Amino acid sequence: MSDEEIQTLDRPAGCHQPPRQAAREEAVDRTAAAASPHAAAQPTWLGPVLIVGIVLAALNLRPAITSLGALFEETRTGLGMSGTVAGLITSVPALCFAVFGVTAPRLSRRFGPAAVVCAGMAAVATGLLIRPFTSGAAGFLAASALSLAGIALTNVLLPVIVKRHFPDRVGTMTGLYSMALAAGTSLAAAATVPLTGALGGSWRTGLLVWAVLALVALLPWLPVARASRRAERAATAAASGAGTAVRADAGPRVGRSRTAWALACYFGLQATGAYITMGWLPQIFRDAGVSASTAGVLLAVTMVMGVPLAFVIPGLAARMKNQGAIAAVLGVFGLTGYLGLYFAPAAGAWAWALLLGISNCAFPLVITLIGLRAKSPAGVVKLSAFAQSTGYLISIPGPLLIGALYQHSGGWDLPLALMAGLLVPQIALGVLAGRDRTIEDECGMRD
Repeated sequence: MSDEEIQTLDRPAGCHQPPRQAAREEAVDRTAAAASPHAAAQPTWLGPVLIVGIVLAALNLRPAITSLGALFEETRTGLGMSGTVAGLITSVPALCFAVFGVTAPRLSRRFGPAAVVCAGMAAVATGLLIRPFTSGAAGFLAASALSLAGIALTNVLLPVIVKRHFPDRVGTMTGLYSMALAAGTSLAAAATVPLTGALGGSWRTGLLVWAVLALVALLPWLPVARASRRAERAATAAASGAGTAVRADAGPRVGRSRTAWALACYFGLQATGAYITMGWLPQIFRDAGVSASTAGVLLAVTMVMGVPLAFVIPGLAARMKNQGAIAAVLGVFGLTGYLGLYFAPAAGAWAWALLLGISNCAFPLVITLIGLRAKSPAGVVKLSAFAQSTGYLISIPGPLLIGALYQHSGGWDLPLALMAGLLVPQIALGVLAGRDRTIEDECGMRD
């Protein structure tokens, strides 16, 4: 039996490619690699500026959400929102992340990932500038959606930029921006109310202040986007000069990859747990007899745990061939935390907050896996968009279902049992997604 026949038999079902098509794609991939922006010399300033840009962008991926959460009651009253509209706004982030994240691969192919992230940061800043000045719920919702669209694009493309510009430091760079993301989340949650008081007490001013951080984040992406566009044009010209056009849809068909589906579902379940924790953990503690102020501090502890661990976990994952063990350990921490909340919510409150904070660090793990489970930048773009968009869609019903169960049962026993139960498939999916393989391997694509 020939080598080509053996390779054909090794390809998973649904991912088969005819030999001639595989040969054509191999030629295209080689031409694209030779004509990539990294084949030409990059400006010496690009690397440091890009690192600053990545950190600042990550800092801005959650303040639009958590700053509103801190002032939600004041905002709802000030705009005269109905309960239905208020509920809609709490569901908008995950929906926007799913809907707008799907567009990231097409925009990235058309304009380049750096240019799209630059536009995304501009959208974040513009939305945050507009929404404090709106006079009604509809305008506020539209401005929030604009910011969330920019966040969705940046969510998908930051792993792509890390893979493209720092291929030998995926774990370190993913850890750096995951840590910045966790820091931005915690900072906005903890500082919005004090800043609002210091600036006069208006909820509009308290929300507006976060637009300043977004404008600062936009600045380094302007020169990076220009340099990247020049490099993209040079790569296109080189490919044209070689007489080969790079396919617009280059990259694996991720919907046919088992690993891609495992990663998407793992992303969805970890996002479900994170949103449930952010939305309901203080209420769980308060219903157990913990004071409102202490419950807020306990939530802050849970969120702050993500700052150091978000840097450690990606580096550790990048050094391992199989990351399933990390997913399993994080899941066990979560199971222990939920069991503690079930049996002794007040007595062990600090321990349960810490354990759930560790468990929520599944997010930096899954972002690292996106970079590790694809070989090419095109593969990372498609996998990132697929995993995040599908995952955020999966996460939407979770917090709503927990709220319905809480209201129906009048307590937390049934909701906590469901939260713990969801961690079982999350662990299993994490083990599957952590296997040492890539989506290109599963679809029989050659290096």
